[in-house]
Amino acid sequence: MSPLIVPMLSFLAPQWLWLLLAVPVLIGLYLGLLRRKANRNRQVGRTMLDLVIPREANWRRHLAVALSLASLVSLTLAIARPKATVEVPRERATVVVTIDVSNSMAATDVEPSRLEAAKTAAQAFVQSLPPKYNVAVVAFDGTASVLLPPTLDRPAALAAIQSMELGPSTAIGDGIFASLAALAQAPADPGNPQSKPPGRIVLLSDGKTQVGRSAADGARAAKAQDVPIYTIAYGTPDGYIEVQGQREPVPVDRAELANVARISGGKAYTAQSAGQLRDVYKDIGSSVGKDKVDREVSSRYAGFGLGFAVLAALGLISLGARWP
Repeated sequence: MSPLIVPMLSFLAPQWLWLLLAVPVLIGLYLGLLRRKANRNRQVGRTMLDLVIPREANWRRHLAVALSLASLVSLTLAIARPKATVEVPRERATVVVTIDVSNSMAATDVEPSRLEAAKTAAQAFVQSLPPKYNVAVVAFDGTASVLLPPTLDRPAALAAIQSMELGPSTAIGDGIFASLAALAQAPADPGNPQSKPPGRIVLLSDGKTQVGRSAADGARAAKAQDVPIYTIAYGTPDGYIEVQGQREPVPVDRAELANVARISGGKAYTAQSAGQLRDVYKDIGSSVGKDKVDREVSSRYAGFGLGFAVLAALGLISLGARWP
């Protein structure tokens, strides 16, 4: 990694950046020539030639010099081979859709219920993924189950999500470990069998861990395997379920899920309605569908340099012309 001579840029051939030292030297030389000319004019005064041929407009001369220097800077950056981080579509990946099916997901603060709305949104998310993406499905309540190992079969993934049923308690940590186990079953890339496609976990829950391994331990295990977890805290603070005729509040616990996302290197989301959940899944789909890679952008700066050079040349032509 080269030194950040230019903010937010790094270079593949930073040794060429030493040419930028010529810029302040040229500026100093130009200012020196201007001072010398001003002194000479004060000593000589106006001549008959000045009356016949108008003096050049100073701003044109200054602009031409500035454009020439800008061209020099841009072309120097170009030969130093700058690179920038850009997003490119990822061809292959494995995404694990992990959903909390604890009894609190029966709350109707999101119609028709948290679980049914979550199923619908998750199915739409699966259908939006690129066709070469493997999809696995995991459900967890007090225990966690891999309902579908990684597959390209979208109808099977949709059916696995639809088959989810409610159960007692919440084991977010076990849900993460089951998701990592599902990722371990992902098939190799046919084009590059030695390379394993990247994995991502999309985990939706409305509660906090009550049994099983801690969610933080699961997040650290995901981090060790370079698997970011995108968490969705789903539901409203006013949610409740009926237990033996009594209302039992089931507010959403966002803190634990946010911690899971932070530890694993993923991103935490919240959603309080079916519409918000669709938007969250859409944003996650954009994130898991792209890779950030370094790309050389020399041509961009070469183009800037050429443009500045053309403008500087036009400025010099206008200075050389004597308009009637």
